[in-house]
Amino acid sequence: MSLPTDAELNAIGVLNRRLIEARIVAPLLEAMSAEFGAERVRDIARTVIESLATAQGAQLAQATGGCSLAHFEHTLDRWKADDALQITVLESTAERFAFDVTRCRYAEMYRELGIPELGAILSCNRDAALIGGFNPDVDFTRTQTIMSGASHCNFVYTLTRATPS
Repeated sequence: MSLPTDAELNAIGVLNRRLIEARIVAPLLEAMSAEFGAERVRDIARTVIESLATAQGAQLAQATGGCSLAHFEHTLDRWKADDALQITVLESTAERFAFDVTRCRYAEMYRELGIPELGAILSCNRDAALIGGFNPDVDFTRTQTIMSGASHCNFVYTLTRATPS
């Protein structure tokens, strides 16, 4: 038996995948927090999820056939599926890709599940790690998120060039 890849699993929609994950992970983290302390358990969960996102970013670059910002931009449909995100692209060049998320159904879902405090750990914190795995020469900046109460999320990806030695 061959297990599906992350890309194949995302065929159900990333929003649905995060819903399934949250319904399993949230009670698990709650039980572990009662036993070992919430802060420590959340730190471990954050580290594990970021590590998974880095690996998924590398797999995504391989699946898309490249790691340019243009390749990355074409992957956004995976996260936007099922009207999960509404975005406004502000800039799209070979060196910089910037957009605002103006509606985030991921944040809405975590609030509806009653776990808004876990939304950042389970979803938002993946973003920097994912692009790091996709292309380590891309810097990621975001100063606000809908998950934390802002009106929009501001994503900026900037290609850096290593200085020859």
